[in-house]
Amino acid sequence: MNAVWHNMTLSPNAHPDDYIRDAALVVENGKIVWLGPKSACPTAYAAWEHIDLNGNWVTPGFIDCHTHLVYGGNRADEFAMRLAGVSYEEIAKRGGGIVSTVNATRALSEETLFAASAPRLQALIQEGVTTVEIKSGYGLDLATERKMLRVAKQLGEYFGINVYTTFLGAHALPPEYAGQADDYIDLVCNEMLPTLHSEGLIDAVDIFCEKIGFTLAHSEQLFKVATALHLPVKMHAEQLSNMGGAALTAKYKGLSADHLEYLDEEAIIQMKAAGTVAVLLPGAYYFIRETKLPPLDDLRKHQVPIALSTDSNPGTSPVTSLPLTLNMACTLFRMTVPEVLAGVTSNAALALGQSERHGTLAIGRDADFAVWQVETLAELAYWFGRPLCQRVVKAGKTLHQQNNQENQA
Repeated sequence: MNAVWHNMTLSPNAHPDDYIRDAALVVENGKIVWLGPKSACPTAYAAWEHIDLNGNWVTPGFIDCHTHLVYGGNRADEFAMRLAGVSYEEIAKRGGGIVSTVNATRALSEETLFAASAPRLQALIQEGVTTVEIKSGYGLDLATERKMLRVAKQLGEYFGINVYTTFLGAHALPPEYAGQADDYIDLVCNEMLPTLHSEGLIDAVDIFCEKIGFTLAHSEQLFKVATALHLPVKMHAEQLSNMGGAALTAKYKGLSADHLEYLDEEAIIQMKAAGTVAVLLPGAYYFIRETKLPPLDDLRKHQVPIALSTDSNPGTSPVTSLPLTLNMACTLFRMTVPEVLAGVTSNAALALGQSERHGTLAIGRDADFAVWQVETLAELAYWFGRPLCQRVVKAGKTLHQQNNQENQA
């Protein structure tokens, strides 16, 4: 749609102190061709369709850079069991934990898995998301990992947003490989990853490096194969202990290291030198009732870009709201409003290796933006459970619109 979007307060970088009152945004063929004060808008666009945004705030579309949106079933009953005093070990013995999600995901057809996952992505879009990363990792065999990645791609096509897919075959040991971690990593490296890459299903490669996950040696084995295939890497690192995963990710110039509660300063210095983004996941911190905070002061001291994400998954972060994630990051991690807004825009784009495409509004970029009914951008991190997003636009096309504005385009 070619149009002049106007009557807005425009914040091209999603910074509360950097905005243009009574702004206009000119979109041609899905791209921004001009932005600035409405009074300075070139007369060449005077006859174009004008869309009134009713004085609302406009920011870049939000980016959810770490999700596990595609899976079967849920683990609400396990949540209730834990609250009633049943141990995680006992739940696992009853077939719960990640094994239950793996079994549920394996059992679904591609079409049914799409139908189960779509509402979660739709919820994110309705709160301002125009770009999302989706990981595999609940298949743990070639057929189901392929199915998950195919569904992730289909979700992007269906909803008209950018979906970046990450292969997380090294998420956990599948039941059939219990006690055989080396053999399973060989399968991931020698069969799953090359095959799925050849099918065009992978944008990046991830691994869960932890005492209950995979070792540093396993991680490096995977990273070497990914690098040979020219695929960027990232890691679930330092969530439950300091395994040295973030430093290894930096060694391989990884896009991001994610979670990071147990991250040390030396690894932070290495991340900065490598350009590796720190992705913090307050939803998981909240849900598992973690008490060790990520090292925010050291990340700030060394100027490592900090991104935020929902970590939307059935086991440790059943969150489908980035505004709620902003509030959690402020209240739990004591991050500032400018920090959290950068965390879901420019820094989240960095974490995907897509900073030239997403995260800010500028001439030549896709017209991906969210329209907010607020008086200040601080409200985006202040309210939760309140629908603030009035409209979501991807490449100039409205993807979501609140009912009270449906007739205004």
